[in-house]
Amino acid sequence: MTVSYWMDRSGNNKINADVVIIGGGIAGLSTAFWIKKEDPSMKVVLVERYQIGDGATGRNAGFITCGSVEHFNRLVGKHGRDEAALIWKFSEENLRLLKEHVIQESGDELLFENKGSFSLASTNSEFTELKSSAKLMESFDIKVEELDEVAIRQRLNAEGFVGGIKYIDDASIHPLKLLHKMKEKIEQLPSEVTFLENNEVYSIENKGDNKLVKTKHAQIEAPIVVFATNGYSAMLNNFFADKIFPTRGQILATEPVPRFMEGPCYANFVLDYFRQMPTGEMIIGGFRQLQKDAEIGYSDQTSDTIQAALEEFLHKHIPPVRKAKITHRWSGIMGFSVDGQPMVGAMPTDPQLFFVGGFTAHGLGLAFHSGKCLVDTLFDRPIPSFISARRF
Repeated sequence: MTVSYWMDRSGNNKINADVVIIGGGIAGLSTAFWIKKEDPSMKVVLVERYQIGDGATGRNAGFITCGSVEHFNRLVGKHGRDEAALIWKFSEENLRLLKEHVIQESGDELLFENKGSFSLASTNSEFTELKSSAKLMESFDIKVEELDEVAIRQRLNAEGFVGGIKYIDDASIHPLKLLHKMKEKIEQLPSEVTFLENNEVYSIENKGDNKLVKTKHAQIEAPIVVFATNGYSAMLNNFFADKIFPTRGQILATEPVPRFMEGPCYANFVLDYFRQMPTGEMIIGGFRQLQKDAEIGYSDQTSDTIQAALEEFLHKHIPPVRKAKITHRWSGIMGFSVDGQPMVGAMPTDPQLFFVGGFTAHGLGLAFHSGKCLVDTLFDRPIPSFISARRF
């Protein structure tokens, strides 16, 4: 992130605040929401490089799913039963909080559907793992359903899968409409949050007991700065260089076709994902495993290799969209944490700098609750150890 001498107009607009939040995605707005719920008297300034939602929040596939980036049995193997249960419940609480505080009665407007999601197996070995995972989940009282090949054809109109499982409580949404609704809710709370869009941050300096955040068009002085920059965090502070890795995801969308799919789906050990919108469009993303090295970094271009793989997947597995026109192709930069779990906390070398990020492709499923935990940290309340940055 850079701003040239010629572009800098920051001296013309000097602002004082209690908290500066850097990042206008779901993590930043979630943090702003919970700060205002906690203390309406606090003056909050939220700074966004481009426009609200122009980062990963406005570039994902709209899945609000529970758990983490891997099957539940692997989550248990990595974290143990107790912590795996807490991780799952954390994401369940994220969805509950979104429905209570943001979505409310606006489900149709936000294209929100709480119809569950599916993990599909194209090989017997993955199906065996999925069935084992389902049994394990049932032992935790997590609602799950096993499907055979026939059920997948009937309920999803998908071919080439030997079986799968359904996570009953998962959901999906229009992510940018969700973010705009969250902004609307923030603006309805007592006192004001100042949103500074098209304000790229180029410097964070000490100024007495405060921090001075310099952007392209403003200088904001505040005692607390929050990095809600996820995959872009290391561009602002080297602390994140070995903790949150910028990872590109690619997606395409088709023109609308008649509804045929019961709910959103994952395939290939959660690496690939697809859903049909309530309005009929098919959204599909993934296949970054085909170009692992190229998909690390800050470039948000699409690649012929991955886009071709997305098209091939649709033609092979989803017959109802084989003749549908592709209308959009895009990519976005996610923040993958070093251990797959979000990071919430303060810089060990500077307790005035806080952060929330590292959602590892599950921002919609984790960020609203994580923003609440960030506010807990600001007010010296404990947060779950698996998201606390103190684990590093």
